Amino acid sequence: MPGSTGIDTRAHYIGLMSGTSMDGIDAVLVTFDTGTVTVQGHTYHPWPQDLKNTLRRLSLPGENEIDTLGVADIEVAIEFSRAVFQLLKQTGFQPEQIKAIGSHGQTIRHRPDAVHPFTLQVGDPNHLAEQTGITVVADFRRRDIAAEGQGAPLAPAFHAAFLHHPAEERVILNLGGIANITVLPGNRDKGIIGFDTGPANTLMDAWSMRCQQRPYDQDGAWAASGHIQLELLERLLNADYFKQPAPKSTGPELFNLDWLEQRCHKISSYKPEDIQATLCALSIETITRAIGQYAPRCSRLICCGGGTANTFLMEQLGQRLKDITVEDTTRHGIPPDQIEATAFAWLAYQTVEGCFGNLPSVTGASHPVILGGIYQA
Repeated sequence: MPGSTGIDTRAHYIGLMSGTSMDGIDAVLVTFDTGTVTVQGHTYHPWPQDLKNTLRRLSLPGENEIDTLGVADIEVAIEFSRAVFQLLKQTGFQPEQIKAIGSHGQTIRHRPDAVHPFTLQVGDPNHLAEQTGITVVADFRRRDIAAEGQGAPLAPAFHAAFLHHPAEERVILNLGGIANITVLPGNRDKGIIGFDTGPANTLMDAWSMRCQQRPYDQDGAWAASGHIQLELLERLLNADYFKQPAPKSTGPELFNLDWLEQRCHKISSYKPEDIQATLCALSIETITRAIGQYAPRCSRLICCGGGTANTFLMEQLGQRLKDITVEDTTRHGIPPDQIEATAFAWLAYQTVEGCFGNLPSVTGASHPVILGGIYQA
């Protein structure tokens, strides 16, 4: 793959990632050196509650959206810059030592199946470059959509570059708000597959917030206390998205509490903890079905993302996939909560060097493209 080898010695990049869970910003400072990647530092910067509420509102249709979006675009960039300065202070690097920032932005709408497909992220790269004095690479997804792709997932190109092993078929599982998998056959000629399997944490987080006023279910303890409602689970699994073939991508604009209530009928007839247990089962079932269908020879599942902290979910995955080694990315040199931000640092490198960043076999694009735009400091 262009750009996956021959990386310039000692190129320092920052990657910024805020995912569909909308918890906050992960920022990493990464050094690329002759085909290796080293995370020099990581920081987590939570969203201010008011801004988080605004971003959640913007992810669904509502009133006065354009003005709200315009303000949020700047406010997100301000928080991104704060995360960058926090990371620089922590690592001792100076802005002039950083080649570029790879900024994913915060997705507020993703419509790859619209009549005119589109995706929209906020976090104005102009303001980010101006405030940090560092060149910014951003708006990665729209070029892939312009090339008839889904615009997501993009991390599989990074997975292929740094987590592939010729002796085994691996699956990389990202457990964010949405779950996505990358299938890495030992033989690269067989092609790489990657797609969003459906919800990972987004429904569980939203239900936890509604019922317990907690942003997430700590260790999955609440889900573990409930009982799976099989009839409800079957109704949820019958959704059209799970029947669609890959490539495909989705987000909380589809998988949200309105979606749940439409399929739950009398939601008040269930115990809240039983619904949480069923939502956890939905994530596990859709992930394991996807692996069984698209990676039947998988011998190793490598997990990343915030969902790896959900002990109950990880235990249930391990029980369902007894013949597969289940581990997280720590064993491969990068902690699970830093993988996606590192991927966008690498995608920024690809763009700066004029190398392709997408995998058409993953996104469905008609051809490889150089992703994003460069905003010079």
